[in-house]
Amino acid sequence: MTRLGGGEYKGLIISLFTLSAAISRPFSGRLADTIGRIPVMVVGAGVCFVMGFLYPAVGSVFAFFVLRFFHGFSTGFKPTGTSAYVADVVPFHRRGEALGIMGVFGSLGIAAGPALGGWVAVAFSLNTMFYTSSFLAIMSVLILLGMTESVTVKHPFRWGLLRIPWNAVFEKRVLAPSLVMFLSAYSFGVVLTIIPDFSDSLGVANRGYFFAFFTAASIMVRLVAGKLSDRYGRVAVLRFSTIAVVGSMYLVGSAKSEQMFFLSAALLGFAAGMNSPAIFAWTIDLSDPLHRGRAMSTMYIAMETGIGLGALVSGWQFGNDMANIPLTFTTAAALAGLAFAYILVFRTGRRRQNTR
Repeated sequence: MTRLGGGEYKGLIISLFTLSAAISRPFSGRLADTIGRIPVMVVGAGVCFVMGFLYPAVGSVFAFFVLRFFHGFSTGFKPTGTSAYVADVVPFHRRGEALGIMGVFGSLGIAAGPALGGWVAVAFSLNTMFYTSSFLAIMSVLILLGMTESVTVKHPFRWGLLRIPWNAVFEKRVLAPSLVMFLSAYSFGVVLTIIPDFSDSLGVANRGYFFAFFTAASIMVRLVAGKLSDRYGRVAVLRFSTIAVVGSMYLVGSAKSEQMFFLSAALLGFAAGMNSPAIFAWTIDLSDPLHRGRAMSTMYIAMETGIGLGALVSGWQFGNDMANIPLTFTTAAALAGLAFAYILVFRTGRRRQNTR
C-alpha cells in the first residue's frame, strides 16, 4: 500500500476484507444449513486460491481495495462451514476440546502466514508470497473433496437460497457470545494493522516474528483451554481470557524493546488461545442444530465487525505517527475490559445450561 501511494489508508486493508466477509456470512450460514458444509468450504478456499494470483496484477490503490473486498468472501464462507462441520461430528462433552484442536490449526494458518509470508517476500518477492498462498489454498480444496458431508438432509442449490430474510441474518440465541467476540476481536484488528509498522520502529527484522510468538503461545494453551471449558463451563474460562486480553493490549502498547514486544505477543496468544475455543463452543451450545450454520454466521459477523472496526479506528488513530501507538492499544484494552465486565456482571447469575 505504501508503494502504491496509499500508506494513509492502511486501516482499510483489513476493514474491507472483514466487511465483505461479514456481508457474506448470512449467505454462507444459510447455504451451509441447506446445500451442505463441504460445498461452502470449497467456495471459500477456492476464492482464496483465485485471489492469490490476482494481487500481483494490481497497480493502483483502488484496484487493490476492490481485490481486498472480494477476497473477504473466502473468510465469509470457509470458517462458517468448517466450524459447523466440526460441531456436527463431535460429541457435546468434547466440543470445547475439538474446537480447541480446530483453533490450533487456524492459529497456525492465520499467525504463521505472516511469518512465512515475510520470509518468502524477503527471500524471493511479494509476488511469490501471493502465489504461495494460492498453492496452500488449493491444497485445502483437495482435502475437502475427500471428506464426507455431515448434513444428512441436503437441498440442491437454487438462486432463491440467496434471498435472506432479515430474521435469518442473526441468530438471537447466540447474541451473548457474539457480543463477547466483538469486543475481544477489536484487539486483533488493531494488531493486524499496527504491528507491521510497530515492528519496524523497534528494529525487528521480520514483521512476522510477533505473530510467531503469538501463534506458539496460542497453540500451547488451546487444547488445555478447550478441555477446561468442557469441564468448568465456557464463561468460567472467558473470565480469565478476557482480562488477559486487557493486559496484553496494555503491554503491547507500552513496549519499548523487542523483549517486551515478544512477551506481550505471547500473552496475547495465551489470551486468544483461551478465548476462541470457549466462545465457539458457547455459541454452538446455545444454537439450534437445524440452524447451526446461521448461529456460527452470527458469531463470525460479530468477530469480523470487531476486527474491521479495530483495523479502521486504529489506522485512523495511528495516522503513521509512532507516538500514537499507545492510544490504539489502550482503546483495544478498554473494549476487552467491557467484555470482561459483561461476563462478570451479566452472566454470572444465569442458569448453568447457558454458560456451558
